Amino acid sequence: MIDENEDKNLKVDTEELNNICDECKQEDESVSQNLILTGFKLCKSCRLSKTIFPL
Repeated sequence: MIDENEDKNLKVDTEELNNICDECKQEDESVSQNLILTGFKLCKSCRLSKTIFPL
């Protein structure tokens, strides 16, 4: 039996892993990988851009 709280937490977790970059709003597979590695939802190109130009 699943509690309502566990069901809500599961929905929040799956929404967070939607592979949409916070910067450019494009869907990319690398977003979830970077979220696990760095804690930020950025695609490869935005991560590189932020690394080179950290403004």
